[in-house]
Amino acid sequence: MTPIDHIREILHLIAGLLIWPVMLGLIALSAATLFVIGAYLREVWERSRGRRAALAAARARLEAVAAEGGPDPIDLRLEKALQTEERALWGALSRLRLAVRVGPALGLMGTLIPMAYALKGLSEGNLPALASNMVTAFAATVIGLAISVIAYLIAASREAWVRSDTRELTFRAEELLRASGAPASGE
Repeated sequence: MTPIDHIREILHLIAGLLIWPVMLGLIALSAATLFVIGAYLREVWERSRGRRAALAAARARLEAVAAEGGPDPIDLRLEKALQTEERALWGALSRLRLAVRVGPALGLMGTLIPMAYALKGLSEGNLPALASNMVTAFAATVIGLAISVIAYLIAASREAWVRSDTRELTFRAEELLRASGAPASGE
């Protein structure tokens, strides 16, 4: 056996070991996507009814910061609270964006690894192994791409919501700042 054959065997062994984490990752990401779809549909329903619980809670936290006092001036306290709220809103969106990228990567890995086994089955004349591995390969591709498309569409919609909620929180912080008697930004 030549050195290149040894390298091929090592690569084949590594790829074979990766199939389980890849397939389990696709299953876990599929389950998480179903959860995200449910949460998204619920939020669509709530927003269509004019209920925005997360925004109301964020506004209440801003108002509590404005009312509590402390060693820092109110404008600094409100700015810090506003930044905290914005980080939380954008943080949830960044997890969705991760699924947009990871879904196709896992799908591609879940495609290529079984295709190697399918080609091996073809070379050995084992048509059932060829068919089984090709079905797995194509299923992994479809699942990975579906996860990505769903996550992208939900992320795009939620991004508009985050921008809207951020504008409303910024406006509320300005209102609280003016009500306190402190100069608003830009004055």
